[in-house]
Amino acid sequence: MPAVEFRAARDFLLGAREDHAAAYEKFQWPVLTGFNWALDWFDKIAEDNDAPALWIVEEDGGEARYSFAELARRSNQVANRLRTAGVRRGDRIIVMLGNQVELWETLLAAMKLGAVIIPSTPLLGPADLRDRLTRGKARHVVVGSADTPKFADVPGDYTRIAVGEPVAGWLPYDAAYRAEETFTPYGTTMASDTLLLYFTSGTTAQPKLVEHTHASYPAGHLSTMYWIGLRPGDVHLNISSPGWAKHAWSNVFAPWNAEACVFIFNYTRFDADRLLNELDRCGVTSFCAPPTVWRMLIQADLSRLQTPPREVVAAGEPLNPEVIERVKEVWGITIRDGFGQTETTLQVGNSPGQPVKPGSMGRPMPGYKVELLDPISGEAAEEGEICLDLTDRPLGLMKGYHGDDERTEQVMANGFYRTGDIGSRDADGYITYVGRTDDVFKASDYKISPFELESVLIEHEAVAEAAVVPSPDPVRLAVPKAYVTLAAGWEPTAETAASIFAHCRAQLSPYKRLRLLEFTTELPKTISGKIRRVELRASEVDKHPDADARPAGEFREDAT
Repeated sequence: MPAVEFRAARDFLLGAREDHAAAYEKFQWPVLTGFNWALDWFDKIAEDNDAPALWIVEEDGGEARYSFAELARRSNQVANRLRTAGVRRGDRIIVMLGNQVELWETLLAAMKLGAVIIPSTPLLGPADLRDRLTRGKARHVVVGSADTPKFADVPGDYTRIAVGEPVAGWLPYDAAYRAEETFTPYGTTMASDTLLLYFTSGTTAQPKLVEHTHASYPAGHLSTMYWIGLRPGDVHLNISSPGWAKHAWSNVFAPWNAEACVFIFNYTRFDADRLLNELDRCGVTSFCAPPTVWRMLIQADLSRLQTPPREVVAAGEPLNPEVIERVKEVWGITIRDGFGQTETTLQVGNSPGQPVKPGSMGRPMPGYKVELLDPISGEAAEEGEICLDLTDRPLGLMKGYHGDDERTEQVMANGFYRTGDIGSRDADGYITYVGRTDDVFKASDYKISPFELESVLIEHEAVAEAAVVPSPDPVRLAVPKAYVTLAAGWEPTAETAASIFAHCRAQLSPYKRLRLLEFTTELPKTISGKIRRVELRASEVDKHPDADARPAGEFREDAT
């Protein structure tokens, strides 16, 4: 039985949750042939299980809880409804819903049917949706009623299902609740069958189409469960928008692998004080948030939280050390950083009970063999591209880039999967993030890591967010320039710039020093919230038609 081997692997990691050495040495991925996580795992743990699996708190104070048993029954009904609407095994279905119970019902139902899910954020517009329908070859869409007008300009012969108020020409989702509560699958789902097609956020180019199987994400996220430190019965809050891989990481697979409750706080505008109140009131035991949220939280009164979560983690982008220190100072616990991609589950992280080194994102997770390779020579190095050894292929690695064999071959050439991220490893095996291969640059022949400089910048009380890029220079070829958004109460003046420059001079070696600074009200970001340094680099070329030209509003270190 596939669930037996899956449970054995899961239970091993739960038992070794604070013993990284033993977990890394002895863990083995479950060998899965026929495997459907929704049927073989979720439905099994849901039998007669009235423990909460999903807890949603709304901004207006309303809330709802759904047990494992309820979600198993409701997802059966939705699966039967989708089948009636024409969804068949292998069909591709766009799921574009917010953090609402129908999202989790639909995900489970699609898995049970053997359909291929294309997760999509409600923030998408018609152009993005046309791309998903065309390249994703979607035959069905499940969308919130408020977003159905976006499909007016999206041609195609696809089934339209609306969640919410009735919409002319769209099938009503709520008809599912009149369907049978038992479900009979089409047959055995193979673990190698495609389950998910993710359109990545595209920080540098057109979004890639990442393909995951019924094993690579559902079972692969055992590594993510281990990193977070989840236990059965935990109440886990992960701040992430539906449609992105991190939502599946920590709002579906990792917590339900651990038999924990997924906790959601829906808000239209981020309110740190309200979030802290809900963490306390609802007894959240584990909390994951992207660096942007952590940076906003430390500007609030963290001491208002009476009972901090047992586990606090961050992922999405590297977390600045200053944020980690502030949380530890007030809560007495350390935020544990982690590294993964849409293409993988959690590869590298600081797992529970292990020493955390400032600035490091931790060590390889159980099941992942990580090598650092020189991007040019391909030789092993103390600093190099973070790569995964494919001789013992990790279960959590994607199948490939769907429809792009050339790109898949490029990233998996010569026995390694190449992440495109640079890291350095110390004598204890801890890996420190340096930057994307296309973000790291040279100034006066010295290699500059934007993240390292940004981590120093964020320590200054005036800096809310920062992004560092190369700016053309007649002598050094390029110099580090920072784009900075200011914290509340600070003005974009020469005095503020001088204070920031002085702070950087005190913290950085001369060759790394920040030379230029420009204040901005907002940094360019992808729809998933990652900073698009590629736009800032391009703007630097436009702003400096020759190396001597300097735009208005740019501050120079040697002039402050």
